[in-house]
Amino acid sequence: MPHEHGPELAQLIVEFYEKLSSWEHGVVRGTGLTPTQMHVIEILGAHQALRMKELSQRMGVTTGTLTVVADKLEQRGLLRRRPNDTDRRSILVELTEEGRKRFLEHDKLHADLTRDIIADLSPEESACFATCLRKVNKSF
Repeated sequence: MPHEHGPELAQLIVEFYEKLSSWEHGVVRGTGLTPTQMHVIEILGAHQALRMKELSQRMGVTTGTLTVVADKLEQRGLLRRRPNDTDRRSILVELTEEGRKRFLEHDKLHADLTRDIIADLSPEESACFATCLRKVNKSF
C-alpha cells in the first residue's frame, strides 16, 4: 500500500541529502582532502583499525579504489598500514595521531551541524528523529 506522504517525503529526502552533501563538501574543501579521503578518516575514526576489505565494504568502493585513497592518506601521514596479528594475509589500516586530530576536528563540525539541525526540534521530536534515522539506516 503506498504511503500517503510518499511523494513529499521523497522530495524532502532529496532536499536534505543535497543540503547535507553541500555542507560536507564545503567543510572538506578547506582541508586539502577529498570527500572520499575524509570519509576514510571518518570511518577509521569511528572504528579504529579495519582490514582494507572491511573498510572498502563500509565505503561502498572496491579495494582497488580504496588502495589509491589509502596510499595518498599514508603519504600525507594521516593513515598507516600494519600487519593483522590474527590474520597474516590481511593488512589493517588505522589513523595516525595526525589523522586522529583531523577526525576529531571534523567530528566536532558534525556535532555542531547536528546541534543546528535539531535546534528547532523539541526534545520529543529530536528523540523521534533519532529513532526514525536508526530504523532507516538499519533497513537501508
